This record gives sequence, C-alpha cells and structure tokens, in this order.
Amino acid sequence: MTQELTDIRTCILEGRYNEALMLVDELEGMSKKAILQNIESFLVRMLVLLIKNKISESMNNLWYASIRDSVLKIQGLNLKEDKTSYYIKQNEWDDCMEMAFLDAIFIASGEVLDGRVHPVKLEKMVDKTAVVQAATQLLNLTYEHSSRTIRGVLMEEMSTLPGAEDWK
Repeated sequence: MTQELTDIRTCILEGRYNEALMLVDELEGMSKKAILQNIESFLVRMLVLLIKNKISESMNNLWYASIRDSVLKIQGLNLKEDKTSYYIKQNEWDDCMEMAFLDAIFIASGEVLDGRVHPVKLEKMVDKTAVVQAATQLLNLTYEHSSRTIRGVLMEEMSTLPGAEDWK
C-alpha cells in the first residue's frame, strides 16, 4: 500500500490525475476486500462456536465471549466510515453465510467430539437452519443497535442458545 500512495503522489505532482484516480480506486478496492475478509473471518469464528453450541447443547464463558466479540467486531467492521451505510447490507448475508458455514464445519470438525467427526458427517449432524438462524439473529442486532446498546442486548439474545439457561 505504501508504494501505491507514493505512486499517487507522483501522479498528482506530475499532473497525471486520471492515473492517480485509478490508483485511488484500486486502493479503495483493496481496502474493501480486506474489510470483507475480516468480516468473513469473524463470521466463521462465530459459526464454529454456534455449531459447537448446537452439538453439545452447552455454553461456557469462553464461547460466550468469543461469540460476543465476533458480533461486535463484525458490527464495527461492517459500518462504513460515513456511519450510515454498510459493506454488507442486512439482506445480503446469504452468500457470505453459505460459504462461511462450510468453512466453519471443517474447523468445528476438529474441535467437537475430540475431533473424531469427519466434516461431511458433522454437516449432517448439525441443524444448519438453526445455526444460520441463530447467526442471522445475532447479525441483525448489529443493524438494530448502536455499539453501546448492543452489548446488553447480546447477553439477552445469547441466553436463548442451547445450554445457555444453565450457563447464565
């Protein structure tokens, strides 16, 4: 990225404004791609934990903290600089969720039942609809609540997950 900024400076100083604008567009694209990759990473982490939660029907402090952190990070990353629009709109999660779920199954297969379940078998064991629905409900909170109010709401929403009644 440093080289691109140097190139932009050079283009501006030399009066090559169209070339400078093309480089700015390229940087914007790189930035957006990095943000989307980070969002996807936190989504996969959240889905892994929701899969583990559904399989074990239990909740613990580490899982709660990691799910909470994932939701908060997604909220922060997804909100654009203008603080009024999003990289992924509320109704645009389906494709991202599908790919993230598949990745989460592979990761979770190494973490549930002592890592003895093949990813294909785990996928058949897991109620995908329930996991995706839980993830979607948590993601929807990021659009409905500010970064201040979401923290309290997350505790309440996560208390509805399997095993959370004993944990809370």
